[in-house]
Amino acid sequence: MSFFWGTGASSTQAEGAAPASDWARREKLGQVPPSGRGNGFGERYAEDFELYAAHGLTHHRLSIEWARVEPEEGRRDSAAVEHYLSVLTAAHAAGVSPWVCLHHFTLPGWVTELDERERSHRWSRHVAFCAETFGDLVFGWKPINEPAAYAMLYVPKPRRLFDVLGAALIAQRDAWRELRGGGKPVATIHNLSPVYKVADTIPAQRTYEILEEAIWNVWMRADRDGVLELPGRGAREIPDLREACDLVGFSYYSATGVGAEGEQVPYPSSARVGPMGYAPWSEGLGVVLRRLHDELPGRPLLICEHGVGTDDDEWRCDVLRESLAIVDEAIADGIDLRGFFHWTGVDNYEWTSGFDVQFGCFTMDREPRGSAELLKRHVQAR
Repeated sequence: MSFFWGTGASSTQAEGAAPASDWARREKLGQVPPSGRGNGFGERYAEDFELYAAHGLTHHRLSIEWARVEPEEGRRDSAAVEHYLSVLTAAHAAGVSPWVCLHHFTLPGWVTELDERERSHRWSRHVAFCAETFGDLVFGWKPINEPAAYAMLYVPKPRRLFDVLGAALIAQRDAWRELRGGGKPVATIHNLSPVYKVADTIPAQRTYEILEEAIWNVWMRADRDGVLELPGRGAREIPDLREACDLVGFSYYSATGVGAEGEQVPYPSSARVGPMGYAPWSEGLGVVLRRLHDELPGRPLLICEHGVGTDDDEWRCDVLRESLAIVDEAIADGIDLRGFFHWTGVDNYEWTSGFDVQFGCFTMDREPRGSAELLKRHVQAR
């Protein structure tokens, strides 16, 4: 069985915010930095795919931006549809297998959130349209990016957070129902992080419990048992939530520490901290892989995102070497790991950090960094 070596990106980050999206509205209000045209992927996608393929990164996850395809409810933009068809076609021409995400943090301005009404009507209609329109050119699907991170990003209050998380998990199930009929693999993207208390206090314990539920327990119960159990709401049996994907995909960047006042802090405390305030820690990737292997036995796994935001590529290379060694060790130990997607290929827009944080193994000028060469050598060796 081939191993998927690839890169990941999103439309907003690589192409800039769609004018009809909720993120563009936030930009206009001055709440977040302007994204412009992202890293230029919207014009340079064919060049980027050739660059990735030349470095052995032959899978790429992109997002088809709902707000571009359907800027107004019921009106699809034919130019945007043709654009994404061209992008997918160019990927194949370069020897890159495209994976498609349908919700990467942003929504059309006319969609409020993926609550029951939006999910059962508008979201389901959009997924069906994308399956029919783009399905023949898609290698695999990753319908919803990081449900827990999305909930935490938009909803600061814990009780409301779990409502949004629960709705996103059911939306992922709905997408799975539609997309699995096309015979292409469907993966999740859960943002996973080992959580550690660094202080023995009541506030630390409370935050620890909330994070464990949001990051780990809610979705794993759903996948393992077909039970949606949101804190404070009891349990609901939803049998077809069980194993509602072909691959249990996840992103991993760091562990999470919880301080004495319940605040999130870098972990380990002695580790080097990057510009976004967390400490990249390769050992945590092994912790995540083994927990998934133990708690979801028999489920195939996929690393959908892993990288380091920094202008110090030597540090990025150090972290990657350690992480890739952990990947090799996990496979040797019998963990069913199917792929590794580096975040990201070309430097792009990093949400509230704008263009100040570099995650790419290639610069915005498409120059390969040492990390790109490291990945290329590792892929060739594998």
